[in-house]
Amino acid sequence: MKFKLYIFLLLFSTMIFAQQKQVETSIDTTKNKIGAEFKLTLKTVVSSKSKVVFPKLKNIGALEVIQSYPVDTVKKDDTYELIKKYGLTQFDSGKYVIPSIKILIDKKPYLTDSIRVEVANVKVDTLQQKMYDIKDITPAEEGLGDWWKYLLAVVVLLAIGGGVYWFVKKNQKKKIEEEVYKTPIEKATSLLNNLEQKELVQKGEIKEYYSELTDIARNYIEEAIHIPAMESTTSELIQAIRTASNKKKMTLTPETVENLERVLRQADLVKFAKSKPLEFEITEDRNKIQRVILTLDNAIPTEVTAEEENELLNEAQRQKQIQLQLKKQRNKRITIAAASVVFLVFAVTTFFIATKGFKFVIDNVFGNQSKELLEGEWVKSEYGNPGVLIETPKVLKRMDTQKVLPKEAMALLKEMQFFAYGSMLENFYITVSTSQFKNPTEIDLSKALEGSLKIIELQGGQNIIVKQEDFQTNQGIQGVKGYGTMTILNPVDKTSIKAYYEILLFKQDQGLQQIMILHEEGDTYANDITSRILNSVELKKASN
Repeated sequence: MKFKLYIFLLLFSTMIFAQQKQVETSIDTTKNKIGAEFKLTLKTVVSSKSKVVFPKLKNIGALEVIQSYPVDTVKKDDTYELIKKYGLTQFDSGKYVIPSIKILIDKKPYLTDSIRVEVANVKVDTLQQKMYDIKDITPAEEGLGDWWKYLLAVVVLLAIGGGVYWFVKKNQKKKIEEEVYKTPIEKATSLLNNLEQKELVQKGEIKEYYSELTDIARNYIEEAIHIPAMESTTSELIQAIRTASNKKKMTLTPETVENLERVLRQADLVKFAKSKPLEFEITEDRNKIQRVILTLDNAIPTEVTAEEENELLNEAQRQKQIQLQLKKQRNKRITIAAASVVFLVFAVTTFFIATKGFKFVIDNVFGNQSKELLEGEWVKSEYGNPGVLIETPKVLKRMDTQKVLPKEAMALLKEMQFFAYGSMLENFYITVSTSQFKNPTEIDLSKALEGSLKIIELQGGQNIIVKQEDFQTNQGIQGVKGYGTMTILNPVDKTSIKAYYEILLFKQDQGLQQIMILHEEGDTYANDITSRILNSVELKKASN
């Protein structure tokens, strides 16, 4: 009866479905010295057609894998005996648990048995060797480290690349700039031909093509009509051309001015809005610019008085100055407003960091779920039978246990209840479970603790560090407390977090009560929540 009870406790605490054991687990020694090797042996017997996959591991629990030995194969009649050995070690003394390892046999998972091992300190003989005084503390080197070297190398490479690019671009324009043209129309026509020879469109440099195309047109207008075209916006340039056309009595059709405006605005979209015209649109824009330049050249009167030229130039410059002043005023207002907001935010943030600390600012600005749980409205309630009276940040929800335990395990129970909030992958997880047995029996809490750790492993817990001690409630009821750290693997995105856990186990004549709390390691708010929960625990005796 006692043996059956141990089996049930293992099934109850771990909530693992019974499976056929096909993997034998053994170890050459359970006690060893620091740095010495444990040889963990896994053995399975399968058919000749079965496929067995042993995992490649760097660590098994808290022990380091220093050697993964090849699989030995022994043929026995129609079956094969596969033997896999791992060499393990640990450099800190203490008691450790080698957790279960998942073995795939024909793509079906099987778990090995967990084994407790002990690592002892190596005794030092102070009589046979000379002892030395402890050396003085050597100050650590302060400085910026080596990262500045890599940054300097990147800056040098960028500077070299920029210099080469500037040199090539300068040489490309040098031949064009060295040419001397007799008239503005001759210069514009020649530059348009040179632009096509560069094949910028074929190379995909659309922005550079439109920039040079419009510069050719603006340079011609500035030299031929004496309008500051290079410094004017598209709207200002079009208005200046219309004004010059009236004063100089140029015979320009509205279509000519509209074509120039369309090409200039298309160029603005390409340069500043990353627009990408189609190839036929680019060809049309180039032809429009050429026709506009020829039309303007034909429309310019042969004689223009110096007074008219000065008047046009002064008007254009006056309009330009007005636009610049308005733009400066608008930019100044925007800059003052933005600087005021930035200064206010900076001042408030600095004040709270200085008075409350950086973590306070982060938690209150971006939020902290553990902090919200701690400072929220707590609930005190009784769960299960034998009852567990406990105070929690949230109400625990009842979970279905019929789908967890097999029928043979449920047959030993008179009643079983399970309650939980959160999950292992969330920032805070708490469970409360209770059970009543049909027949009076003796309960081993250490066995129940081992089973609880197995269910944690199946749910993604790895590298579990286990510590055990006695625990006493405020009522004086004695129990067992298991606590430590683990790594939890997220099966979806394959990320992992370091977590801290505590498990409380209490036994009665015919009942078992268990409380488990798990949260991310280093979460100070979660530590306060855990302490408050454990201090509130009250237990009731099982009712008949």
